[in-house]
Amino acid sequence: MGAHSQSVEEYLEALYKLGASERPVTVRDLSHALGVARPSVSEMLSRLAEAGLVSRRDGGAARFTRRGAVEAARLVRRHRLSERFLADLLELPWDRVHEEACKFEHVLSDEVEGRLAERLGNPATCPHGHAIPEADGSVAEALTVPLATVKADSTVTISRIAEEQGDLLRYLASLGLVPETAVVVEGRAPFGGPLLVRVGQAQYALGIEVAEKILVEG
Repeated sequence: MGAHSQSVEEYLEALYKLGASERPVTVRDLSHALGVARPSVSEMLSRLAEAGLVSRRDGGAARFTRRGAVEAARLVRRHRLSERFLADLLELPWDRVHEEACKFEHVLSDEVEGRLAERLGNPATCPHGHAIPEADGSVAEALTVPLATVKADSTVTISRIAEEQGDLLRYLASLGLVPETAVVVEGRAPFGGPLLVRVGQAQYALGIEVAEKILVEG
């Protein structure tokens, strides 16, 4: 993987998470994801296009080139391996590893990345359930749906958490709503009310906004 500045790597990761391998990502969506002004985003996308990492369409939306998709996946691999290292070996709480990994991932060499993956047992997912791309950039993400869309009287398993926000992760962990946990959807309160779910012997009422961020498998 070629050497890039930390800001370029952050843009590549954000584009990856917004789906730039499959569809064009707008300047507005990238601006919102990064908290950066649109003119600055457009300028960076132009730099990425000049470097052959993205192609741009009318309106400025960007999509990865083949090379860009591979390099972005490699960055995401390093980030998620870093999260695993922090959670599994250093025992950092899962709500803190995302921010710490953002600092750690940029200093990993190819050799250290490989040794880290081997030491961790080549994990398939990060602590939040997201697939870790292979060294060649390929990735196989499980097909999921938001918990909020699951019908009553269904049992599903949590696959991953869509957003790695510390306060959200702390809340979900306090309820036992973590990846690989079985959840029974018991019903939905009327008039747009919360989703009623059972985890083990405990029953919770989850707001729809939170339930949208919990991705599950049937």
